[in-house]
Amino acid sequence: MQGSFRVAGLFAGIGGIELGLKRAAGEKLETSLLCESWSPAQQVLAAHFPDVDLHDDVATLRSLPARLDLVAAGFPCTDLSQAGRTAGIRGRESGLVAHVFEVLRLASERGRRLPWLLIENVPNMLVLDRGLAMAYLVKELGNLGYRWAYRVVDSRFTGVPQRRRRVLLLASQAEDPRAVLFADDAGSLDEGELRDDAFGFYWTEGRGGLGWAQDATPTFKGGSALGIPSPPAVWLPTEEPGRKILVPSVEDGEALQGFDRGWTAPADLGRRNGPRWKLVGNAVTVGVAQWAGERILSPGEIVAPFAEWSGKGAWPLAAWGEGDKVWKVEASEFPQLKPYTHLRELLTIQQAVPLSHRAASGFWRRLQEGNLGRHPGFRADIAEHVELTAPPALVAV
Repeated sequence: MQGSFRVAGLFAGIGGIELGLKRAAGEKLETSLLCESWSPAQQVLAAHFPDVDLHDDVATLRSLPARLDLVAAGFPCTDLSQAGRTAGIRGRESGLVAHVFEVLRLASERGRRLPWLLIENVPNMLVLDRGLAMAYLVKELGNLGYRWAYRVVDSRFTGVPQRRRRVLLLASQAEDPRAVLFADDAGSLDEGELRDDAFGFYWTEGRGGLGWAQDATPTFKGGSALGIPSPPAVWLPTEEPGRKILVPSVEDGEALQGFDRGWTAPADLGRRNGPRWKLVGNAVTVGVAQWAGERILSPGEIVAPFAEWSGKGAWPLAAWGEGDKVWKVEASEFPQLKPYTHLRELLTIQQAVPLSHRAASGFWRRLQEGNLGRHPGFRADIAEHVELTAPPALVAV
């Protein structure tokens, strides 16, 4: 790469994509513009990217910096995710991605070619409304003359113990995104190497799902089934009673997303239910962006086979397209397998707090209404935790 690699981040959140690209490109990475509307996220960006122009509303953004190599847009998943409103791509928040295409269209009308566009979002958009969101995205890209490719990846391929599946969509008017997204394939994670001393789950669920994960946490979310931003809980079956069901600290959450611990501290309001967990839950895993950045800077040979897609049913987990043609790609969710950090090794267990009695008892009540959480010992430890954390007035005499 000659010279700097210039990036603009739209819907920048807390800068996960930009930090990952920085780790890929080093000193050659130059973040030229960040756009983010939520004030706590703006505080984090201002602290870590103090010299970068920060725009507060993508809807009013009418132009991009003079020379760019990549525009990143991890647009809101609120209307697309299973945990969200599922209003679809026309929803009030997810629909904001239309402004990305508008600013790219304006740049094209001024004769400017953008080498790369990187979009990140949830896999549910491949199936929601029969894949209407993905159909919309690729139609807009086609109208702008972009060749595109996308792939669902699991953040665990970067070595972090968080089972987080996301769609990476990469497009270009001049380059071949297939040589980036489909130049690596490690197959799958060897689940036989996962430990059985820590399990992640969502205490805000219990009836229809748990987000159960062995030696990992489930996907961090900006919200929950109870309508609140919340971390998952962790079951540590070998801990002493009363500390078998713990809630990771937000610093653990930052590390599980690939950030340095304390990354979101500039947004700390000193409240238990402050914005930091929501910021972490909405972020892009840093290592995922780093892998994409490394391959953009050094494309490889396409290793994944592909065939023309019929267009029937849900969208494939990986595909590429040009014009009105779409090809399904046989690619796993693990492009690489970085050395894995086991969950118990990452957690600062002594700083983690036990799940509260109120939360545990609500979860236990919902759990008994279904047939989930049947891993040997789990239900017994939940029941025990409910009893041990009960206020004295609630303990049976």
